[in-house]
Amino acid sequence: MIVTEPIDFTGKFNPRRPKPPGHWMDMGVDERVEAVVGAGLPKFRARQISTNWFARSSNDPSSWTDLPREVRDQVAEKWFPTLLTNLRDLIADEGMTVKTGWRAFDGALIESVLMRYPGRTTICISSEAGCGMACPFCATGQGGLQRNLTTAEIIWQVHDAARRLGAGELPGGPGRINNVVFMGMGEPMANYRAVVNAIRTIHAPVPDGLGISARGITVSTVGMVPRMEQLATEGLPVTLAVSLHAPDDELRDEIVPLNKHFNVDAVLDAAWNHARVTRRRVSIEYILIKDINDQSWRADLLAKRLKSRGDFGWFHVNLIPLNPTPGSRWTASRREDEKAFVAHLECAGVPVTVRDTRGSDIDGACGQLAANLDSAEAEFV
Repeated sequence: MIVTEPIDFTGKFNPRRPKPPGHWMDMGVDERVEAVVGAGLPKFRARQISTNWFARSSNDPSSWTDLPREVRDQVAEKWFPTLLTNLRDLIADEGMTVKTGWRAFDGALIESVLMRYPGRTTICISSEAGCGMACPFCATGQGGLQRNLTTAEIIWQVHDAARRLGAGELPGGPGRINNVVFMGMGEPMANYRAVVNAIRTIHAPVPDGLGISARGITVSTVGMVPRMEQLATEGLPVTLAVSLHAPDDELRDEIVPLNKHFNVDAVLDAAWNHARVTRRRVSIEYILIKDINDQSWRADLLAKRLKSRGDFGWFHVNLIPLNPTPGSRWTASRREDEKAFVAHLECAGVPVTVRDTRGSDIDGACGQLAANLDSAEAEFV
């Protein structure tokens, strides 16, 4: 491990910013019961409220007819403020991909992407407004960090997607969320506690949560090693996705600045530990950038570094063609270089796939989020 200066992993809000309003989704099951009783309501109301919100995906307390009218008004005012306002939806893939721009109570802007495939639906969500990791090829990273999201703001994105699917708003009729990927705006490990709390609620059986299998939840990181190690102890069999992007420290120092604190060996050691503890295969994310990291010798080095940590079966390399943002000097690899990179990994026995670039025409693909959010905001103010 290389540590050149201290890093704050607390994920606290800037005290100069107004604090987001509290929400039902910020609380655990026992806390909800305590809140209901503390508000002078019978204990059983907590389960009724959660059933409406989580099991029925209803976001309008005024329609919860199993609660008396006066209780509905009290519940709405106390625990169900509007956390995120939909600025606009951008549609691609004949309606099967929807990118949503959200504005938070304080003007912070985030995005999520809902993608429907035959037999499954995935929601890519944000954990922060902006990102402080400063990876130069990523639009979000270049915009900087505004703030961390609350637990409820994170879950809100999934809840809204579940509501849309349940109502049949996407082609293909009513459906449900199968996969949640923390690959939107932000570094999830930099907002660790809110992310883990959100995962617990997303995973909790209905009506206490959304009932999505932990095996359908993926958490990405550029390599915050202490938090990677902590995640392995949480008892959550989620998939860990490591945004590696280079197998050598010289290049990774340049394209993933956090590498100066936690180098390639430290990151891969933590990834291997997560696989060993959780028995879940780790995804190695690798964006292919033309003439930067797409050389065949780097594929060979990547294979060598993975193999040195044990059976290849615990790693899967997910190659991602770069979707450049306007004005960026970074662009996607040539097709022949991409094929050669894949061939070298396959020859070494490394499981590898090339990711589908869903939503690239609406800036919804990897590395593109937040590219046009400022213009979206301007249209609605």
